[in-house]
Amino acid sequence: METKQIPPLHTLQVECTLGTINRAHIFMHSFMLLALLYYRISWLFFFFLTSHSHSWSFTLTWFLLLTSELTLSFIWLLAAAYRWRPVSWTAFPELLSDDRRLPRIDVFICTADPVKEPPLDVMNTVVSAMALDYPAEKLWVYLSDDGRADITLYAMRKAFSFAMVWLPFRRKYGVRTRCPNAYFSMKNDEDDGLIMRGEFWSERLKMKRTK
Repeated sequence: METKQIPPLHTLQVECTLGTINRAHIFMHSFMLLALLYYRISWLFFFFLTSHSHSWSFTLTWFLLLTSELTLSFIWLLAAAYRWRPVSWTAFPELLSDDRRLPRIDVFICTADPVKEPPLDVMNTVVSAMALDYPAEKLWVYLSDDGRADITLYAMRKAFSFAMVWLPFRRKYGVRTRCPNAYFSMKNDEDDGLIMRGEFWSERLKMKRTK
């Protein structure tokens, strides 16, 4: 019995050309670092062997320079590991056709101070999370308000009322922008250029007034 092969949801491709360039740069940089380390150590031995009066200020300066160079070299070495074998991922979200197989997602949003975190920004964050391209029955959004501010509770009630209008509007006209504030702040919205019906503009204006 022949088994049906399931297409992959993502593929990995190794960037050979970029990897070769990165490795050449890593080898060259490593050689320079070894040469610098050899210069620092050999010059210190030469100084102590030829100089009769040893300066503690010079020794301290040399030690600080060597320490900083070794620290920066170690940081560079950690970053070079990611450039040794660069890869690129390609995802195929269109293959997720069966929504019944998707798991449930819980989105937790935390806030504490309505002064540092304005309620309007929290409202846009909550509504944007509710507008994720995911089955609505499997998406749950939670807000944790550690400050227990009344204004945050009032803002969430207004956000819920606005989401009842915003979410159907996005699905109906295929608006790609999820954040309401970002959508209404755009001077030239790409989504609006694809829709020329008067019904769209009337609903958009009505929803903007509701916002």
